[in-house]
Amino acid sequence: MATFLYRLGRLAFRKRWYVALVWVAVLTVAGLGALKAPGASDDGFSMLGIESQKAFDLLEQRFPGITADGATARVVFVAPGGEKVTAGENRQVIERAVDELAAGTQVASASDPFEGKAVSRDGGTAYATVTYKVGAKELTDASKSRLDQVLHTVQASGLTVEAGGSAMDTGSAPGGSAELIGVAVAAVVLLITFGSLAAAGLPLLTALIGVGVSMATILALAHALGLSTTTGILAMMLGLAVGIDYALFVVSRYREERTEGHAPQEAVGLAVGTAGSAVVFAGLTVVIALAGLTVVGIPMLSKMGLAAAGAVVIAVLVALTLVPAFLGFWPDAVLGRKTRKSGRIAGKGTRNNGGSRWARFVLRRPLSVLLLGVSGLGALALPATGLQLGMPGDEAKPVSTTERRAYDALAEAFGPGFNGPLTIVVDAKGDADAKGAAAAIAQQIRATDGVVSVSPARFNEAGDTAVLQAVPATAPTDEKTKDLVTAIRNERPALETRTGATFEVTGTTAVDIDIADKVQSALFPYLAVVVGLAIVLLMVVFRSLLVPLKAALGYLLSVLASLGVVVLVFQQGHGAGLLGAEHTGPIMSLMPIFLSGIVFGLAMDYEVFLVSRMREAYVHGEGSGEAITSGFRHSARVVVAAALIMIAVFAGFIGEGDPMIKMIGFGLASAVLFDAFVVRMAIVPAVLALLGDRAWWLPKWLGRLLPHVDVEGEALTRRPETDPEQTGTAKDRERARA
Repeated sequence: MATFLYRLGRLAFRKRWYVALVWVAVLTVAGLGALKAPGASDDGFSMLGIESQKAFDLLEQRFPGITADGATARVVFVAPGGEKVTAGENRQVIERAVDELAAGTQVASASDPFEGKAVSRDGGTAYATVTYKVGAKELTDASKSRLDQVLHTVQASGLTVEAGGSAMDTGSAPGGSAELIGVAVAAVVLLITFGSLAAAGLPLLTALIGVGVSMATILALAHALGLSTTTGILAMMLGLAVGIDYALFVVSRYREERTEGHAPQEAVGLAVGTAGSAVVFAGLTVVIALAGLTVVGIPMLSKMGLAAAGAVVIAVLVALTLVPAFLGFWPDAVLGRKTRKSGRIAGKGTRNNGGSRWARFVLRRPLSVLLLGVSGLGALALPATGLQLGMPGDEAKPVSTTERRAYDALAEAFGPGFNGPLTIVVDAKGDADAKGAAAAIAQQIRATDGVVSVSPARFNEAGDTAVLQAVPATAPTDEKTKDLVTAIRNERPALETRTGATFEVTGTTAVDIDIADKVQSALFPYLAVVVGLAIVLLMVVFRSLLVPLKAALGYLLSVLASLGVVVLVFQQGHGAGLLGAEHTGPIMSLMPIFLSGIVFGLAMDYEVFLVSRMREAYVHGEGSGEAITSGFRHSARVVVAAALIMIAVFAGFIGEGDPMIKMIGFGLASAVLFDAFVVRMAIVPAVLALLGDRAWWLPKWLGRLLPHVDVEGEALTRRPETDPEQTGTAKDRERARA
């Protein structure tokens, strides 16, 4: 591995013009493809194997022409204080508005609140439900404009009008401020770390090129592969973070090799052969974690994971080829200012820097550091025991949005459960008395504790399928609503025996509950697959049994601690206002598995970069304690910089308005903070110090089974010097300098 990458780095250095032109061509082709490709379609949110999804499929089959997941808009009308919406002029305004909404070309129906009994008991609030023929992302500008126009007209009449529902979802991706904040902080960190504008700018430039290729490719393939507009968010987030970090490690190792007296081309080869090997294996762990998201069974999550994995692969390729090529263009520009001014390469790096001092501190008191780190992360993980899963809806949006105000108005006028009705799909096919069966089912559900009301049954043309709406007494994200759904489903066997018909529960609330249950049940198999594969990979990298196990246990600590602080802020509300989270409640259902997968990949990044230097020193003859100090002396500063950059990139997304993106950004930033600074920088050296030489023990039989991959660059130390600048002819040296 190291020898191959060494040759690749030298080749990219020598053929820098060709390498640069190839990447420019790739970026151009991907960009043109993105410009010419059709827009991303709305592939919906489906999950095979859950009851609510089966009910949606049955609705589409038995009610042809009606899209079960078509967009909806619920328009809420509130009369001024003391007045009623049923008053003459107010009623006329509302009826005209409903007629105008129903005239839209993409509208399937618009309900009249006065005919459908959609008026509150006090007469102060009414609502109309607008159902569209297409999904939210397929609504035309004309349809959205008509809805906005009606809202403004009603508002001008003196009524308060708000609108919620999926039709109000713009589906827009982050607006760019998050990325700009992350890049700006990364630039500052890189400048402080390297003390050179060129060294700071190179990782940023190559990372942006890699992200450009990734995002353009995703946009070009979006329509063909059914990728939604949100698929690229994770790819952009991770592509930018790992792209900067991977380039940072190669550039840092290049500078280090130059201080050892190596000529530019040789230094590039050694940097790619050693740091590049760590980049390859670190990238593989991230790809394994992201590709593993496919086991959950959610198509959208699978596509997001695979798209992000592709972005990571591109980041690795950029670090191994484009970074060496750019170093070939400016071999001395990335060196320190003093070195460039004096024209002399300094000798070996200092034996005593902040990293080595910290390592010696841990080596003197490893047990205390270990106990403090584990107990601190354990305390932060405690809130995770009260984790409640759900899917934040309009109630989680800022009060400045019309969706949130519509949600609050409906909850106040009709009760907290009105915003999350349950859809009961009655399948009476083959039943002689379909109407009687539907009536019996409706009566039983109406008598269930926690149900406020059940709507009259609406049958399809064949008369064999009915739809009921059951309104719970509690809010959609309330645990009592989940218990209610379970209770209704438990009544099904008895009703089926009595009536000969069966039913299924669906609707947004039921879908959220089913997704949470399925994700929760898939979490442990997912972790088993991903962690198992990564442990095998790390055993190959480190030729050790205990180091990979320690890495996995440290990861579990950091991911549980990050879940704990997410619960603390977004569920319990501690400090939520500081992050702009105006509503607290259940954590997004996908968050635990999402966080677990991404954090595992990133955690292994730091494990590989830091411990591979320790392993390298140990293989080259240093004692176990001395190897820990050596690893920190060479890598601690760069790992700290890389972690700060990732934290900055992820934290930038906390400023986004979307509660899901805000939560993901906060969770990932917290996880990197805990894993890099507590687990990898404190717990890892403490455990290695306590284990001593046993840390690098590997059973002989297992060693024979595992392939031998030279990550430490041991083959490079035995390789005779071949750099033409040092051993070749005058012509060779001139060609190498060129």
